Amino acid sequence: MQSLQQKASEWSGVAPSDAFSIDETNLFETLGGIQPFIDLSTNFYSRVYEDDEEWFRSIFANSRKEDAIQNQYEFFVQRMGGPPLYSQRKGHPALIARHRPFPVTHEAAERWLHHMQQALDSTQSIDPESKTKMMYFFRHTAFFLVAGNEMTNQAQAPCKHAASKSAAVSDD
Repeated sequence: MQSLQQKASEWSGVAPSDAFSIDETNLFETLGGIQPFIDLSTNFYSRVYEDDEEWFRSIFANSRKEDAIQNQYEFFVQRMGGPPLYSQRKGHPALIARHRPFPVTHEAAERWLHHMQQALDSTQSIDPESKTKMMYFFRHTAFFLVAGNEMTNQAQAPCKHAASKSAAVSDD
């Protein structure tokens, strides 16, 4: 059975060495602190909340835009070499568990990545090399979440034997 990381690499097309190239340098320091992450997250969520696709916008309908921006930039800051802002406020990131309530599908991941690429492209405070490293990480992580969602859904589904047994009981 493939690990979640293997599935993420296969589905994203991003090798682990590229996905985790963000760890080769401290991007928080390279980018000069917190502001580029705030700019990126604000730019990203402005696009998400204005998305043309209702199915995609609806994923975020129960979240306040300001909260989504803060959660994202704090996670990015923490993951890319800065202070543990996210963990101090919300605890361990636990990405799969935190995304469990949402339909994290291949289609949703690609739509998310579309907006993230546009946000990165238009965030002037992030240099091209950092943008490339970040996008590799985002692409791999998006499909890591898809794999985690599929694994969680499989684990929650009743086994075939239990399903046929309950059907037999209800037929009486």
